[in-house]
Amino acid sequence: MGTELFADRVDAGQRLGHRLEHLRGENVVVLGLPRGGVVVAAEVARALDAPLDVVVVRKLGVLSQPELAMGAIGEGGVRVVNDAVMRAVPMAVGEVRLVEERERAELERRAHRFRRDRARVALEGCTALVVDDGLATGSTAKAACQVVRLQGAARVVLAVPVAPPRWERGLAGVADELVCLETPPGFYAIGQWYDDFTQVSDEEVLQCLEQAGRPGRVRPEDGAGSPGCDRDVEIPVGGRHLPGRLTIPRQAAGVVVFAHGSGSSRLSPRNRLVAKALNAAGLGTLLFDLLTEDEAGDRTNVFDIELLAGRLIDATRWLATRPEAADARFGWFGASTGAAAALWAAADAGIEVSAVVSRGGRPDLAGPRLSAVRAATLLIVGSEDVTVLALNRAAEARLRCPHHLALVAGAGHLFEEPGALDQVAGLAADWFIAHLAPHASAEA
Repeated sequence: MGTELFADRVDAGQRLGHRLEHLRGENVVVLGLPRGGVVVAAEVARALDAPLDVVVVRKLGVLSQPELAMGAIGEGGVRVVNDAVMRAVPMAVGEVRLVEERERAELERRAHRFRRDRARVALEGCTALVVDDGLATGSTAKAACQVVRLQGAARVVLAVPVAPPRWERGLAGVADELVCLETPPGFYAIGQWYDDFTQVSDEEVLQCLEQAGRPGRVRPEDGAGSPGCDRDVEIPVGGRHLPGRLTIPRQAAGVVVFAHGSGSSRLSPRNRLVAKALNAAGLGTLLFDLLTEDEAGDRTNVFDIELLAGRLIDATRWLATRPEAADARFGWFGASTGAAAALWAAADAGIEVSAVVSRGGRPDLAGPRLSAVRAATLLIVGSEDVTVLALNRAAEARLRCPHHLALVAGAGHLFEEPGALDQVAGLAADWFIAHLAPHASAEA
């Protein structure tokens, strides 16, 4: 059994948001520490229905040991020094100044990058809720709390999912309230306690901020029958209940149901990033687990494309009965084996789906059903994913529906390269809008 406590930052943020429910109604502003802290903070802001912003600080690393923090700096000229490190690793005044000048320039670049033309959220008289994905030395969090205090916050709360035992020591007086979900023994790194601690990109930070700042942001209390929703759901399928997350902006152009790949789930950080981009473009999304936890333990089920396709069809039919999705047109977004399931299902004459997008998919696993697919299909493949690209080219030749093969230059199978997944999200959004929007014409 692994040591992880959280599936990923989204999971940690949802659980932290539940713990912080007592802050609802306190005129809270949620402030995430870039980059990973912003993903956690976005879920906290969603849970509290509070505005989201960034608080940009930079660690001051010792020149000879960059991972060892001698302090941190923040916006507004705030500077925090770790006296214990400075005593243990003596540095010349010139060396300290060099590190600080370099990090100050990077801090200003990041602040401009993350905010673009948006003004900083005013903190005067507010409760400033500073959130990170974990706490190790505490120097960065300490600087962040001091920054927001100087910016006029009436009350400061520091909240993290995980930290070492006795983490409060050294933070006395920095924040008015300290909140941490877990303080496990044997702590040596934040990522140790996450199943997925993939590095967060600047683009993902921007997407979190832009989605949180969109006019008409869906409120958590919006429920069934309202023109918008964003909540956890359970989908009844053959006597089982599959967990999912349904997000439908007001006046959505359509709803996209996600089919994750082998070994993944509704919490896939890649699919969630794409889903957020689709939501920002005015499209609804449903992310759900294709298998129960017990079923997923059997690898036969994971690669049973017909079974997965049936679950996708059942989930879409359930969605069609929901008042939030009344009269909506549906699309499917599949990754890896999930793409094969989407194409298999799209050949079923008993289901109406207008568009399918495959990300790094295995359309070859849909076999002879490819020629019967009627939905407009976009195949997205990384140019460096040579084997899967060949399989997609062969599958493309068998499609009779409107289709297109799009290459993401320089990307591999998981689209981990900087900006690659954002290109996937943009291509998917354009395809779905073109084929799900009310003006989209029916297949000729």
